[in-house]
Amino acid sequence: MQAAITQALGATPDQVDEIAPLVFITTSGDRIQDRRLLEIGGKALFTKEIEAALISGEVDCAVHSLKDVPAERQSGLALAAFPKREDPRDAFISTRFDRFEDLPEGARLGTASLRRAAQALYRRPDLKIVMLRGNVQTRLAKLEAGECEATLLALSGLKRLGMADRANQLFDPVAAPPAPGQGCLAVETREADADAAWVRTLRHLETTVSIAAERGALEALEGSCKTAIGAYARRDGSDLILTVEALTPDGAARWRREDRVAEAQGEAGARALGLELGHAIRLEAGDKLELH
Repeated sequence: MQAAITQALGATPDQVDEIAPLVFITTSGDRIQDRRLLEIGGKALFTKEIEAALISGEVDCAVHSLKDVPAERQSGLALAAFPKREDPRDAFISTRFDRFEDLPEGARLGTASLRRAAQALYRRPDLKIVMLRGNVQTRLAKLEAGECEATLLALSGLKRLGMADRANQLFDPVAAPPAPGQGCLAVETREADADAAWVRTLRHLETTVSIAAERGALEALEGSCKTAIGAYARRDGSDLILTVEALTPDGAARWRREDRVAEAQGEAGARALGLELGHAIRLEAGDKLELH
């Protein structure tokens, strides 16, 4: 993203550190790794320090993993650009088993994601979920140390780290929808800068429309770390198809909706579809979705 922003500003690659210097910010979500996010404040722990730096003028834009950005937005800031999305699928990783289906009865599956845990338990209620937090390297080290028999990670993160070969199996994103926005980066700016020429250059139209649908569903379902939600939008000819599912935290019950909208209706049409499907699930499931 540093290189893309430098290019968007009309500078040459050798000017990246002058034109778009990186400012590294360690968030609360990065620091606290011994508890689930839902116990310590939710997804905002990955964004609040970065957004404070953006509001204060310490940085001019922020780059987030979109699936970590809460549906509720910070006043004065805008999710201004979504670059082309990386592969959104979840990856199954194990040092002993090639497929999720091969896990023995009672095997330990390591994840801190309520969605991944619920989707796994829906298919395999016999599994034991163990909390596994930290960056990709930390989680893989814990796997190799024997803390669990397998884990689930976003393929996009593995790819960006040059570690895609660690994936034993990839999950079908329609059968097991990823987190809304998974695989997508978000460039956040102050509202006054949201439509600057260099920001517009970073936008990828197909990704932007898909994200509008998925985050519409997230908004309707009041998505948080206490709600197991998956959403996956993809192009089918001139239409956009959206699959949304929500599960009880223990995976015992699942609600799904799928529909399509003409892609020509753009972001507004996509978001409306997401809101519609999310509200339909919320109406049917009621308060069964929330972790109590």
